[in-house]
Parts: sequence; C-alpha cells; structure tokens
Amino acid sequence: MLPSSCSALTALVGADGGLRPVVARARLVAPTPYPVLVTGESGTGKELIARLLHELGPDAEGPLVAVNCGALSRELAESELFGHERGSFTGAAGRRTGWFEEAAGGTLVLDEIGELPMDLQPKLLRALETGRIRRVGGSGEVPVRLRVVAMTLRDLRREAMRGAFRLDLFHRLAAFELRLPTLRERPSDVPALVHHFLVELQRELGTRTISAGALARLQTHDWPGNVRELRNVVRRAAVLAGPHIDEAALELETAGCEVRLVERAAESAAPAVNVQRTGDLLSLPGKKFLELEKEIFAWALERTGGSRRRAATLLGISRSTFCDRVKRFGVA
Repeated sequence: MLPSSCSALTALVGADGGLRPVVARARLVAPTPYPVLVTGESGTGKELIARLLHELGPDAEGPLVAVNCGALSRELAESELFGHERGSFTGAAGRRTGWFEEAAGGTLVLDEIGELPMDLQPKLLRALETGRIRRVGGSGEVPVRLRVVAMTLRDLRREAMRGAFRLDLFHRLAAFELRLPTLRERPSDVPALVHHFLVELQRELGTRTISAGALARLQTHDWPGNVRELRNVVRRAAVLAGPHIDEAALELETAGCEVRLVERAAESAAPAVNVQRTGDLLSLPGKKFLELEKEIFAWALERTGGSRRRAATLLGISRSTFCDRVKRFGVA
C-alpha cells in the first residue's frame, strides 16, 4: 500500500542525509516518461520513492495504481494486468478493465516485479515497448499511456543472468534504476527519523523525549527491518517508557543481527573464532554476545591490517557502521 496522507518528499525523512543522492536522481527522472526500477531491502522506503516519482511527474493529477505481482493469481495474472473481454474464459461474465487501463494517464507501480510469472513477462515487455495492451480474448490492441515504476528487493540483474527473469525485460524496466540504501548504511539519518516518529506520536501519547544514550544505541543497531523496524521500536518505547525514553526502554530484536554478524565472520574462515550454535543464537563458550562482537571487530581489523574500510567489507557492513561500533567498543 502506497502512503497517501502526505507528500512523498515530506515523508522521506532523512532525504538530506543518506537518501539525498536517491532523491536528487528521482527528481531528475520524474519528469520523463521512462520506466524506473526501484530496488532496496524491505522497509527502506521504495513505496515513498514510487509516490515521489508520481507526484513530480508530468501526470501527477492522474491515477496512481499499485499492484503486488507476488499476490497475482498465476491463472488470472494476465487478466489482472491487461483486462479481459466477456466470455474469454470460464467466469468472464463481462468486460473487465485491467490495471494498465486503470492507471492510464498516471503511474502504474509493479511491486515485487521479480515474482511476475515468466510466461507473462514477454507480454509486459511488449506493452512497455509499444504502449499498447491486448485484453484477454480481445481482437485488437488498446493504446495506454502511463509511467511504469517497478519495485523489488531481489537482485534482478543476477536473476536475469541466471535465467530466472527475462534479461530484455530487466533492461527495459531498468532504464533508470534507483537503489535505496539500508538504514545501517546511513546511521546519521536515525536521529531525524526518531524525531519524526516521536512528533507523529505526540497527538496520541503527548510529548516524548529520548536520551542521548538511547539515540546512540539506535544508531549502532543493525536494523534488518530498516526504517519500518525503527518505527516499531520507537513506537513501543514511546508507549511503554512514558515521557522519557532511555536505553533500557528500547526493545531491539538482536537475535537475527547477532547470528548474521557472527556467521559473516565464520564464513571468512577466521581461525581464532570457534563458533558454536546454541538454539537460534551463535556464541563463544563462556562469553556474552557483546564480548564476542567486540572480538569479531578486533579480529577484522587485525586481519585487514587496520583498514576499517576492508574490515567493514569483510564483515559485510558499511564503513560508517563499522566505525561507529569500534568507537563504541574502544577497539583501536
């Protein structure tokens, strides 16, 4: 569901930080009619970028229609997208207008485009190339003018190279590609996001403040759920902690982050790290996770000769996140 209560640019908190290059590129692309591929992990704001492209586009007054390709019935996907004529198949009691025609004169957002059935991809490609669609059971083509924005959290380029997605369709959709960075790649945006969420909650809960320690802790979290997860954490803390939120009030889902971080180090064949699995967590015998995490960062620095950039790459995290962690742990 695309947000609709306010302008996308207003909702893109952090646009002056890590999102600035993406927003700047979106501003340049928006006035054109070309397809745009928006990529990024779940919770990074792909829907807001799609709305921004629509609002700044030449057909901003037209409809904005969003379709989740992963939720389309395989049997009825073509009808859903392009419509059908009466009697074209069992149950087709009348003509149906598809999503392409519904979005005519506006923007069609194809979410989870990587889930689109392979047999339908050539028809989508033809629609994009010709600007015309054919309803199921129809005898002629219908001209449709619209802007298509495709969204995915999958690596479509890799999918196309291994044959799981049509390469020609990928290139057509990716005339312009906008990749949204993860929240862990832009920790400096966290304070602005937290402030925004607290202001949102003010009407229901009253004024809430947050301690410097709690804010610093939020900036060092891995955020597998990105901005969506941060919103939930802030909302829970604002409800449960009362007027002032301190570090103890934060309920961070750390298990997944711990497993991912330790497995990254283990996969790099670190001889000094003897990892053992206990339930859903990974740990070293007799050591708490924070101690283990500190050792991993120290090991990464030692293994890369003190290069923070290479150490961050080794652990699969951004350099800024790595630097924040080593500063917190006091690792030289």
